[in-house]
Amino acid sequence: MIDSGRRLDRIGFIMALREKLEEDIKTSMRNHDQARLDALRFFKNAVLAVEKEQKKELDDAGVIDVATKQASDRRDSIKAFEEGGRDVMAAKEAAELKVLEEFLPPQMSTEELTEIIKATAAEVGAASMQDKGKLMGKLMPQVRGKADGTVVNEMATAYLESLS
Repeated sequence: MIDSGRRLDRIGFIMALREKLEEDIKTSMRNHDQARLDALRFFKNAVLAVEKEQKKELDDAGVIDVATKQASDRRDSIKAFEEGGRDVMAAKEAAELKVLEEFLPPQMSTEELTEIIKATAAEVGAASMQDKGKLMGKLMPQVRGKADGTVVNEMATAYLESLS
């Protein structure tokens, strides 16, 4: 089993996410893949900004947190560009999102998320929308990095509303 914060490189060795980012930048430069290179550099700059703010080097979990935030921002941008009829910009953001997703752990399926929501709701005794704060407080640490927070919120709300 591979640690969720690490990825296998081309020859099977476990590689830290920071190392993978650096290697991917070099590979993109060699392959003259400018769109991918731009996305990777933007991501690296975001990681460096967080490190500067926190005054320490990020571990893999920290890099995943930055990737999750960046991916969420990309999803929001895609939605806004599509609503505004700017399909070219939406496609650019979608390509950047695809690159960022390489640095995220596999996302949970809807079925897995539903099961966790039900189990957590039973655990905290959530039976109505008034208990949403308790449910989300217990739920989010379990799914952080494995599911989009907006989706988790929507599914938890739908589940609690179905109980009422």
